[in-house]
Parts: sequence; structure tokens; C-alpha cells
Amino acid sequence: TIPLLFLLSSAGRISSFRPHALPLLHRGLHHGIHRGSCRVRAPLANYMTVVPAVGMPAKSPATGLPNEMYPWRGQSIRYQTTSRGDDDDRPAAILVHGLFVNSDHWRYTLKGLDEAGYRAYAVDLLGCGYSSRPDRDSLEARALCGERGRFADEETKWERRRRGGEAPAGGVAPAVELGAADGTTRAPCDVDLKHPLGSCYNFYTWAELVGDFTEEVIFRNGGGGTNRATIVCNSIGTISSLVTTIDRPDLFDGIFIIAPNFRELHSAEIPFPGLAMPAIRVVQRTLRENGQGLFDALAKPDTVKQILMEPYKVPNSVDDTLVDVLLSPLLLEGSADVVFDTLSYSAGPLPEQLLGDKSFPGDVPVWVCYGEKDPWTP
Repeated sequence: TIPLLFLLSSAGRISSFRPHALPLLHRGLHHGIHRGSCRVRAPLANYMTVVPAVGMPAKSPATGLPNEMYPWRGQSIRYQTTSRGDDDDRPAAILVHGLFVNSDHWRYTLKGLDEAGYRAYAVDLLGCGYSSRPDRDSLEARALCGERGRFADEETKWERRRRGGEAPAGGVAPAVELGAADGTTRAPCDVDLKHPLGSCYNFYTWAELVGDFTEEVIFRNGGGGTNRATIVCNSIGTISSLVTTIDRPDLFDGIFIIAPNFRELHSAEIPFPGLAMPAIRVVQRTLRENGQGLFDALAKPDTVKQILMEPYKVPNSVDDTLVDVLLSPLLLEGSADVVFDTLSYSAGPLPEQLLGDKSFPGDVPVWVCYGEKDPWTP
């Protein structure tokens, strides 16, 4: 697995981690996602057509690496890698980005890992960067949604038996012990796990993408056992990384979390949700239906640079190249819809819940890197 000190020096953005979360790892909680979600996978031949995104350069301006495409469930997933080919037997790392960014966010980490003796891979999650953005309500989006088969109300008895466990009934994890920013714990509460819109842009879809990519690209010549990859993740990429580790423990030997996100707009994190959530839903719906003008007004280089200056400790890191590689894909058709879909996602699993899941593999260590002065996550 990847040395802690090296990753600390490679991180572009450091955020805070609530201190109550790590002790929950040892408490044997058993809420949320269970190992081995049931899904039907088509033969690999069905995935072999890829369509490069409009406007995608042949090489990343941020890394100089070729922009490659991975065919996944009828979609095209952009990725970058420092691998030197099939004969490259160096340890593998997969980098999972955070909210509204893409694989170029790892521009320094990719280079640093390569120099340190790792073959690193960074993917654009579905709907992000130069990866495909299927319309939320399309048949293809519904078919690839990672929530399918995850919950007891959607499974047949045969599917549950095949999956080897009981799924959360109705897409709700009951009586989950969560914490507060001051390190104390709160009374157990139910955690809504399903995207309220049924969108494919959710942590389960992204988790399955990361797992399939690791199996079919990183370890296409064989993996598992002692041949496993380390996940490096940031922001909401943390949650998908924890889910995929529960789903596919054979593929991963460790997780390094940089600036985890605790989903402050999750219904389980909102004070007085019975009163607050109806108002929040109205705002979310308004943004989905009428937010394009606001999105266009904010999607400007100067505005993006100003926003990035808040969490970045090193101002020089926020240069024109970073702004360009993060903003340009957001200007592509369909990007605003994905952004507003994600802002409407006041549900899904939470980090504390996943760390305490009884299915979380005991032989996969988790490291957490965060900043005490982070302005965004308490």
C-alpha cells in the first residue's frame, strides 16, 4: 500500500475529518451496504464501443498523459494512467475524484506516484469530466444504475439468496449511530440510501464503475489475492470507494482518504429534517428546473478560480491550467443536469455508516488525511 507521508505531500486539497468517525470502525455497527450486490453483467463484448467526448483533447493539458476511454455498460469512461503497459508489474493505485471535478484534479499525484514506483490510474466518474452523461430518465441510465438490486424491496428471494445476505428494507438503514463535528455522537437515526430521483448518478453506480474498472483495466491480466490495488480518494469519492471495497474486497488492499465529505445536505445530517427537508426539496427542484442561468453565470474562469482559492492552502496551486481542466468539461452538454442531480442527492450511505459496516473487510486498512482549518467541512 501507499506510504502515508508521500500521499500527504501529494494532496492538492486538505479538508477536515470528524474525529468520531474512526472509533466507529471498531464498534461493529452493521448498517447499510452488504457485500456482493446482485447485478447482471453483460458480456464484455457488449461494452467494446467507446465514443470520445466532444472537445476532449488527445492528451490532458494538466498531466501530459493520453486521455483514454474505457467502455462500461454502454458508456464511455475517460481515464489517465502512468502504466507502462501490460508488462508493468508495479503496485497499482486507483484515484477517485470528488465533487464536480475529474481525473485532472490528480495531476500532481499521478506524477508523484509514478516517480515513487506505482502505476496509477485516475478515472472520470460517470457524469463527470469527459465521461458519458446519459440522461437521468433514459432507459440506459436506469439500466446501469447501481441502486438496482441493492435493497430488499427491489429483490426477489432468489436474488437475496444469491447475494448472500439481507439488504436494507426499502432503501433505509435503520438506527445508524452518527456523530457531530465536536466529536460527540447523536441519537441513532435512519439513513435514506436511495437517490430521491432514482438517478444513476449515485454512490453505488460510481462504486460499481470503480470496481469494474479495477478488474477489467488495472487487472485485466489477473488480479485478486495478493495482487490488489490501493484506492486514493477525495471528497464524495470517499463514499464510493468505501462501497466498492465492501462489494469487492478481493480487489483492494487499502484506502487513503484525502478530505472526506460528510454530506451536510443529507437528510440524516440536517437538523429537524421533518421541517427542513420539504423546503430543501423545493430549492433542489427549482434548481433542476430553472438553474441553468445560475449555472452559466457561475461557470466562468474567474468565478471558478475564486471558489478554488477557498479550500486550497497553497494559492499557487490554483493556476490557469487547473481552472481550465476543471471548468472545460463542465461546459459540455448535460453537465449542468448532472450537477443539479447531485445537489438533489440528500441521501445515500454515509462514511461513518460504511466504516462500521459488518461487511467492511478487516484486512483493508483505511488512512485519513484532513486539514484542521478546512473552510468547507466542519
